[in-house]
Amino acid sequence: MTRKTKKVGSTGRFGPRYGSQLKKRFLKVENSMRATHKCPNCASPKVRRKSVGIWQCKKCYLSFAGGAWIPVTPSGRTAARTTLSLEEQRLEKSRK
Repeated sequence: MTRKTKKVGSTGRFGPRYGSQLKKRFLKVENSMRATHKCPNCASPKVRRKSVGIWQCKKCYLSFAGGAWIPVTPSGRTAARTTLSLEEQRLEKSRK
């Protein structure tokens, strides 16, 4: 018996429907979702997706909210960076 999904991976379940480009895009997103990610608490690469937007570390059992497909979205990363710089500015002003 031959393997049906050698080229298309997990999107082979869609068969001839939806088009090749859309399936390739979906395969890329799905592979990044199913990969292991680094935990923000213990820094071990054991974070997996539990459900849409809910992520859990298998080592320290930390559950946290994140993006639907990846734990930290680009806009979330930007927001965290902005918050950190504003907090540093506030601390500098209070020291003076």
